[in-house]
Amino acid sequence: MKIVVGVDLGSTTTKAVLLDEQGRIVGRGITNSRSNYEVACAIARDDALTSARFDLLDRALRDAAADADPADLSQRLHAAFRLELYLDDLGALARRMGEVLDAGGPRATAQVRQGIEQALSEMRERAHATFLGGGGRKSDFFRDLASAAFVAAAEPVAATLGLRFDDLVWAFDRAILDVETELRELAFASLLARAAQRIAGDLETPSLRERLMRVVDEIASLPIVEASFVGTGYGRQTLPFPKAAVRSEILCHGRGAHRLFPGTRTVLDIGGQDTKAIQVDDRGVVTSFQMNDRCAAGCGRYLGYIADELNLGLHELGPLALQSKRAVRINSTCTVFAGAELRERLSLGEDREDILAGLHRAIMLRAMSLLARSGGVRDELTFTGGVCKNGAATKVLRELVDENYGAGITLNAHPDSIYMGALGAALFALDDLDAGRPNLLEVAAPRRAPPAAPANRACAGCS
Repeated sequence: MKIVVGVDLGSTTTKAVLLDEQGRIVGRGITNSRSNYEVACAIARDDALTSARFDLLDRALRDAAADADPADLSQRLHAAFRLELYLDDLGALARRMGEVLDAGGPRATAQVRQGIEQALSEMRERAHATFLGGGGRKSDFFRDLASAAFVAAAEPVAATLGLRFDDLVWAFDRAILDVETELRELAFASLLARAAQRIAGDLETPSLRERLMRVVDEIASLPIVEASFVGTGYGRQTLPFPKAAVRSEILCHGRGAHRLFPGTRTVLDIGGQDTKAIQVDDRGVVTSFQMNDRCAAGCGRYLGYIADELNLGLHELGPLALQSKRAVRINSTCTVFAGAELRERLSLGEDREDILAGLHRAIMLRAMSLLARSGGVRDELTFTGGVCKNGAATKVLRELVDENYGAGITLNAHPDSIYMGALGAALFALDDLDAGRPNLLEVAAPRRAPPAAPANRACAGCS
């Protein structure tokens, strides 16, 4: 299969979209951008390639396992794959923590080493329930999953051994940064074989197990040729792509939005560091745009700061704001002063749900100002960027558009709108391929170094 790759390297998350030669989306990937953009690019690309292979796997399972529930089988296999990937990452974390302890000086006592080993062992034991236990995960990113698991395991271990929690967590904090910024190869075929072996014992018949393993072998060995690349986003100049393979994020968001919603004439993109209001024509070509200044007020970073102040996850802000009965008027969306005003409002007895509702309204009012300066809202407005996943932000935007432009405007807020920039980049890569000028990488950056191979890789036992 021949594909093109579009990568959107944002300040908070990095996204990748793969298209086949007919322009169909065959894979999507996302990761946190971390401090190393090259690693973020490689991991998002790997995640998209994994998504593409699982798309092929889903189709093959529908044909080969018609007597079972193909969707359920695919879901279990995907969860088992993520488990194997998580365990590999956990092994890398354990090795790096061992190195930190070896060089840790007086803090790295035998008792501390024992506590860390117990915590890591507990994390490995709980991993199966996290991925295959049906409880769901709050994040797909290894750092988030490992941090939550280490805290849960280390606190009781520290109490049992008579240690302070800080005696254990310092080594984790130092090691996790190194693990998530290390380029290592993703051993997809080995991980998939181990995942299939993990769930094979629960299948109803030997025949079904045999067909599963046959399909897994076929898909894992199927070549995927990456024929052209285009990169965009906040960190696009740091991508390991040739200069000709880098496009403006304004062009990419406009084109990606138009591809998914052909009626789009206005695009609002709110990312981690900036906000863009974009006008496009009936072909998705940008005709005008406006951006916020260098300040990140009213962007994803601002919401992240508010979440930190309230000791909440970023994903919790929108649902809380939607519970508000009365939005509090917020005077500033400046990130520098956000904490001070938030604490003042709380000290005055305001409910945090009402404060958050006011914050979301203030953010969207800034966005409406940009939309007006870019040319207003016409026909269909498509909301893109990470903030589009925030239900409260989308609700307030709908209300403000109705107030200012009437209720006839269609607002598109797709669950995959965060991929719009990467989709636009992939479309430009497809153009380059069709025109006979593909943008190729001289060296594909490796992601993960595979662990030492067990005697039987299929029997060895994500983020």
